[in-house]
Amino acid sequence: MALSMASFIGMSVGSREMAATMSIRQVLFFRALVGFVVILLVARSLFPEIRQMHKFPLHVARNVVHFTAQYFWTIGVVLLPLASVFALEFTMPIWVTLFAWLILRERISGPRLLATAGGFVGVLVIVRPGIGMVDPAAGLVLVAAAGYGLSLIMVKNLTRQCSPGAIVIWMILIQLPLGFVASLTDWRPVQFSAVPWMLLAGIGALSAHFCQAQALKRLEASVVIPIDFLRVPMAAIVGYYAYGEAIDLWVFLGGAIILLSNFQAVLAERRARPAQAIPTDPPAACLK
Repeated sequence: MALSMASFIGMSVGSREMAATMSIRQVLFFRALVGFVVILLVARSLFPEIRQMHKFPLHVARNVVHFTAQYFWTIGVVLLPLASVFALEFTMPIWVTLFAWLILRERISGPRLLATAGGFVGVLVIVRPGIGMVDPAAGLVLVAAAGYGLSLIMVKNLTRQCSPGAIVIWMILIQLPLGFVASLTDWRPVQFSAVPWMLLAGIGALSAHFCQAQALKRLEASVVIPIDFLRVPMAAIVGYYAYGEAIDLWVFLGGAIILLSNFQAVLAERRARPAQAIPTDPPAACLK
């Protein structure tokens, strides 16, 4: 989990530095390009499964949603303090609950309803409407979190016939041409100095997903969720020293409300099903 959190923050820093000289669409393209090179080197054993093209239309739909969410999330990374982005991103379980109810017709438990309400309160604390003009970038991050939630519901469907590794490879294979076509609409000269940031963003993304998936195999969600929330203070420290971002205590308070709401829901569900561990799909980590 420590490696996962460091990788997520590294991906964010790399994306922000790339955006200083490139468009957001180019950032997504080069991040996917680095991922493509990595899977060519280390994941060729999964290519026979890829050739079978199980649920290819759903892979396409999932990655269009995911790519759009990434676009909005990266805008947030560029325009907002890093800690605010990660705190708002923790609203994703709210959207997963909503889409699971709408699409999968899953019943929403009482603890999940309370978690959703708590998450909404946490968002209000972070963006503080009425105190001043709400930053539109915060709204984009919330839209991105909703997109990640919808993408996760699609991933749950995909896991019935596809391995987690194949889902990640399809993510790269589909989003690489999407990113290339999108980048052509706003292409800017690529400077050699951006190459290290490309590597940091691309390798950081794959490393974050892999490490988090491995942690989810070994730990219950009730352990992973509080650890993962440490990304918020870690991002605040990086933002403070690297970019001179002020540390906003309201972000920590709102993020803590979101965290505790979801954490309490996980504990309540575990108590309700003592014979089972709370189900955590490794592909759920493969969102950004």
